[in-house]
Amino acid sequence: MTVATSNKLAPAWSVIVYMATIHILALLALLPSNFSWKAVGVALFLHWLTAGIGITLGFHRLVTHRSFEVPKWLEYVLVFCGTLACQGGPIDWIGLHRIHHKYSDTHPDPHDSNEGFWWSHLGWMLYHIPANQEIPRYTQDIVNDPFYQFCQKYLVPIQVVLGLSLYFLGGWSFVIWGIFVRLVVVFHCTWFVNSATHKFGYQSHESKDNSRNCWWVALVTYGEGWHNNHHAFQYSARHGLQWWEIDITWMTIRFLQLLGLAKNIKLAPITD
Repeated sequence: MTVATSNKLAPAWSVIVYMATIHILALLALLPSNFSWKAVGVALFLHWLTAGIGITLGFHRLVTHRSFEVPKWLEYVLVFCGTLACQGGPIDWIGLHRIHHKYSDTHPDPHDSNEGFWWSHLGWMLYHIPANQEIPRYTQDIVNDPFYQFCQKYLVPIQVVLGLSLYFLGGWSFVIWGIFVRLVVVFHCTWFVNSATHKFGYQSHESKDNSRNCWWVALVTYGEGWHNNHHAFQYSARHGLQWWEIDITWMTIRFLQLLGLAKNIKLAPITD
């Protein structure tokens, strides 16, 4: 975002301190005493659970776009996993993402990619942006749900409980890798969908914005990198529409369907 424009917005100091603290504490992983392969394994497992199952499958494809349906108990499990990613409460996350799709790459878009890579990747979160005031209007289906409200309100305490559990299981190495390193990696993997996939890659469909299909973002986000496909067919549960566009989350949805847990799955008209 241009300096002139950002100067018109008030900094969100709580978010700035929050992000800085998590990134700084993640650096403790550089100390040899804090390394263990078990801790790395915990971080990788929690990356999949919180980013793949929680954010990509739960927050995004299930709740934001309602591209398929699951029993309410399973929806709550997926939303809880997404809450563990600590990217803001589910109501805020889902509301802002719906606003993004409505105004993609125009001024009302919370992370308009035309304002620059830095802004769309992280900068937009560090200010009090106008879109924040619109969240209740875009989340009327969930804003009064007690479980969503619980996850929204107790986002940080839930993470603290996870951290304490990891400490008792494996000490500080589990906490540093399973909480701080994992959060930082999940943050940036998710943010690449807002930034990199609006700058790098190819376009298969007309989407009236800058969205691109980017293979390496798809690799680290369980299929979210096929972003042009997604913006062209926002309702589709499947983002990788060609055989080479590997979409792990779509495979997960198909698995849930085989178990009888996913139904009314919406798909784009063009798939291989």
